[in-house]
Amino acid sequence: MPFIDFKSMPAVKIWDGIAGPIAYSDKMMFGYLSIEADCILPEHQHPHEQWSHLLEGEIIFKIGDEEMHMKPGMTAYIPGNVPHSGRSLTKVTFLDCFNPIREDWVQKEKEQLG
Repeated sequence: MPFIDFKSMPAVKIWDGIAGPIAYSDKMMFGYLSIEADCILPEHQHPHEQWSHLLEGEIIFKIGDEEMHMKPGMTAYIPGNVPHSGRSLTKVTFLDCFNPIREDWVQKEKEQLG
């Protein structure tokens, strides 16, 4: 499986207003996530290191005590166990990368897609 076409894959619902296909290996995970406009990403944290690259749309993203109005082409780095949250200003598309993989997302995929 060296090539992935996210646009041909079914979406996994992560939270209300946030969904998209995910792909993963033994050590890394990618999510091609769509976020509805005016969606609140509740504050949360996890042990996974995360990189979030904004492909389209605008979002206010908070990592720890820092907040940024992100626009396409910007990337956020979230160290493990650091609280983060956000609010989409428009419809948003993110490419999220996690290390290690999010087992909770793998479980969501199994429950939703079989």
